Amino acid sequence: MKLSIDRDLCIGCGLCATIDDEIFAMDDTSVATVIAQPEGKNEITALDAVQSCPVGAILVEE
Repeated sequence: MKLSIDRDLCIGCGLCATIDDEIFAMDDTSVATVIAQPEGKNEITALDAVQSCPVGAILVEE
């Protein structure tokens, strides 16, 4: 699985980084960024973050 952020959709709520701070962080413009790609058990919490994004800004490629 490969994650990316649609920077035009991201509203900077930070929920993704709260759910999984090993995968997501907020940059200096308060937009989410992917800091690492999920592997193994991290995929579960990363998918929780994807599903929790209020605007669907986290994109998943299989």
